[in-house]
Amino acid sequence: MKIEVWSDFVCPFCYIGKRRLEEAVSQFPHKDQVEVEFKSFELDPNSPKYSGQNINEVLADKYGMSIEQAKQANHGVGQQAATVGLTFNFEEMKPANTFDAHRLAKFAKTKGKEAVLSEKLLQAYFTESKNIGDVETLADIAEDSGLNRKEVLTVLNDKTTYANEVRADEGIAQQYRIGGVPYFIINSKYAISGAQPLETFKGAIQKVWEEEFPAPVLQDLSTDEDVSCADGNCVIPEKQ
Repeated sequence: MKIEVWSDFVCPFCYIGKRRLEEAVSQFPHKDQVEVEFKSFELDPNSPKYSGQNINEVLADKYGMSIEQAKQANHGVGQQAATVGLTFNFEEMKPANTFDAHRLAKFAKTKGKEAVLSEKLLQAYFTESKNIGDVETLADIAEDSGLNRKEVLTVLNDKTTYANEVRADEGIAQQYRIGGVPYFIINSKYAISGAQPLETFKGAIQKVWEEEFPAPVLQDLSTDEDVSCADGNCVIPEKQ
């Protein structure tokens, strides 16, 4: 079973949804046969590397609300994050452009490090208040993920490297008409939009599994004579 996940590293619900998906997969009896692949999606491709504003200020400017209103909105998101064991530091969060982070994730995939890097990028942004739009910061995170720093800097300093792979993911998202993230597609058959409750993910995974690997249906060739035992009782056929 393959689960494709479109997400962005500065999307709070992407991190929450990731945790709920991981929990659903961990409880699935056939979890060893589930593959999760992350796809690139930029919430704001035109955002600066880092403007110097915190997330509350950015949110207030974007939606024409007060700083206090922005804080209240983010507080609600933080409470949701806490339910899945995450800590969001909104006061120190540094909104950033994520294109380089997505390119780095594509490079990490070639080294078998995509999963660990993606987790560390999310943690760096939401919990550790790091600027994931900064090349040196990204190199630090990549090195901590087990990647070669020199190779990482070569990738990051060439803006064309892995750019096509990122754009390809975003092109597929357009074909699917994905307008927001997180967005999950299971076996190219079913879609889940948003950080849905745990039970939604569990039910979807089970449904797809049962459709892909249905239990065998046996044709009963028994005669009318019942010579079997069940529930501690045995039927003794009458002599003809």
